[in-house]
Amino acid sequence: VQLQASGGGLVQAGGSLRLSCVASGNLFNRIAMAWYRQAPGKQRELVAGITSGGMPTYADSAKGRFSISRDNAKNTVDLQMSSLKPEDTAVYYCRWVVADNIYWGQGTQVTVSS
Repeated sequence: VQLQASGGGLVQAGGSLRLSCVASGNLFNRIAMAWYRQAPGKQRELVAGITSGGMPTYADSAKGRFSISRDNAKNTVDLQMSSLKPEDTAVYYCRWVVADNIYWGQGTQVTVSS
């Protein structure tokens, strides 16, 4: 399984970005997908997750501002981010759980300027 993340960039505070992660390979028995982020000097943290059935979950910092969605037919999981804050600056990673395995994308940089 390979994951390709895209959509990061530089945005001003209050702006929006949409991240996308497309998966390829043997995706039979996908269980859950998620977006994590890691800021400099900090641990990687969960931002939002979604099951293959579409049940989302959000970190408190993302609630009300971010929305995760998936398209099982296209093998994608997206993260729509709005009302971005400088503290959202980080490298964002997508993660898929397929059967008993965990796969990570390469990361995409999101920078929010004040």
